[in-house]
Amino acid sequence: MAKKIAVLVTDMVEEIELTDPVKAYKEAGHEVTLINAEPDKKITGKNGDTFSIDKGIDDVTPDQYDALLIPGGFSPDILRANPKHAAFAKPFLANEKPVFAICHGPQFLIDTDQLKGLDVTSFVSVRKDLENAGANVKDEEVVVSHNLVTSRTPDDLPAFNKAALELLN
Repeated sequence: MAKKIAVLVTDMVEEIELTDPVKAYKEAGHEVTLINAEPDKKITGKNGDTFSIDKGIDDVTPDQYDALLIPGGFSPDILRANPKHAAFAKPFLANEKPVFAICHGPQFLIDTDQLKGLDVTSFVSVRKDLENAGANVKDEEVVVSHNLVTSRTPDDLPAFNKAALELLN
């Protein structure tokens, strides 16, 4: 059955950490919506690629979606500046809906106050932040903890996508 996947994303996203999972989800028959603070915005990735935002954060609710993707790059840190983004993400973790976060993506999830006791991985530079939020940090290509799938870098995308698709089925 096709699932609706929300993607919280903004400028300075690591493009491949957005495009590769989105492609995998769409090829599996799922629907993907790019969400940002501003509807109809064009965002620019770290390498200059541009993406069109589908919906603004004020125009969506978590119950409209079955899963959440947080791609990496600097986008997760920028997203943290607006508390509406964490408020949108929190129910996914609290209600055990699938959440997928790669590279710096798990750092954004700190603001949901839902990481305590969960196993996670991430890019090396944000691991201490995750530990301080109460997460159990591992150095593995993909870590699945209940409904949360995390990975470290673009090199881990095949394992990340596989684990995400397994949770969606």
